[in-house]
Amino acid sequence: MPADQTPRPAVTYADIVEAAKRLEGRIERTPMHHSRPLSTATGADVWVKHENQQLTGAFKERGALNRLLQLNDAEKKRGVIAASAGNHAQALAQHAQVLGIPSTIVMPRGTPNVKIEQTRARGAAIVIEGDTFDDAYAHALKLREEQNLVFVHPFDDAGVIAGQGTTAIEMLEDAPDLDIIVVPIGGGGLIAGMAIAAKAIKPDIQVIGVEAAMYPSFATRKRGEKCYTGGQTIAEGIAVKLVGDLPFALALPLIDDIVQIDEPGFERAIALYVSAEKTVAEGAGAATLAALLSEPKRFRGKKTGIVLSGGNIDTRLLASVLERSLVREGRIAILRFIGDDRPGILATVTRIIGDRGGNILQVEHHRMTLDAPIKGVEFDIEIETRDAEHTHEIMAALRAAGYQARHL
Repeated sequence: MPADQTPRPAVTYADIVEAAKRLEGRIERTPMHHSRPLSTATGADVWVKHENQQLTGAFKERGALNRLLQLNDAEKKRGVIAASAGNHAQALAQHAQVLGIPSTIVMPRGTPNVKIEQTRARGAAIVIEGDTFDDAYAHALKLREEQNLVFVHPFDDAGVIAGQGTTAIEMLEDAPDLDIIVVPIGGGGLIAGMAIAAKAIKPDIQVIGVEAAMYPSFATRKRGEKCYTGGQTIAEGIAVKLVGDLPFALALPLIDDIVQIDEPGFERAIALYVSAEKTVAEGAGAATLAALLSEPKRFRGKKTGIVLSGGNIDTRLLASVLERSLVREGRIAILRFIGDDRPGILATVTRIIGDRGGNILQVEHHRMTLDAPIKGVEFDIEIETRDAEHTHEIMAALRAAGYQARHL
């Protein structure tokens, strides 16, 4: 190579344009629309890219399918293998089945049965191995060698990165005057591809990454620090201990900043998507909206494109998030008070609550608590109200009647 020439990057904008051509008509061109309620809630001019509307519920189809379409005939005949307990597994299985390519997915023990069955239903052979993702990953690499399979990495792969980058092309086609795009970071494949495309199309656009506070693998590597990760996060889709080498190298010079989100931040964003947009986001999918909520000054007044990267959240977990949001907003509260253990006291208290528009969800009484006198009883009453102010009005009415209710 002549001295005045630099090596060609592993993924270029041209590669992403070619990926977009391959994917055309094979995946959903998901909607990108302006959200008035989210703009009001955050102070930014918010545009949402709804990748939760892909067939398998997440953006992962872009990278998986692009990589499969790049296989030669011999590789397709051999088949592919991956380690995944989430969206990559379903995306790879789905499109391998459509293309007639055998697929094997290695999942760790403890993977929810619904995910195992959904992946199996898409034609993949399922192997359960190891207690962690790292165990499953190591076993997948072993099977690749033993069975001569093609390994498709969920993020540390040029073809996968190029496929993910097509998201940014579509966003800027639909909203060419975006000031900022906000992208979740797990292994780094999505932000690497999107940053390459976005900066090529509009060099002055800002690219902001979002990580889970428990898994800050990109930010700590950027600072040259040792990364300490771990813990149970609702954003399991971006709970990656080590960012991929290739996406890190590609994205590092292109990312303007990284925002880290704590667990309540993910919950608030999931709940806001449901209430404001009438759409479902998984924890990782809500990360970009959580960034806008956590740092409103950064985005205020800016035309901001956010990626709702996936909507695959367990229904029981979603129900819990929504109920917890009501508690956080003061619309569900538990009031505790001590009263005499005599007939009629509950009737009196419930009448006070009902007369002021509160809805009683549950009542518990505790005679054995030592906080109450021997002839008394401790009551916990769970109520539903309009908001925190309404709850305080009910508490004031109870106190006026002689019941010193306190908020748990």
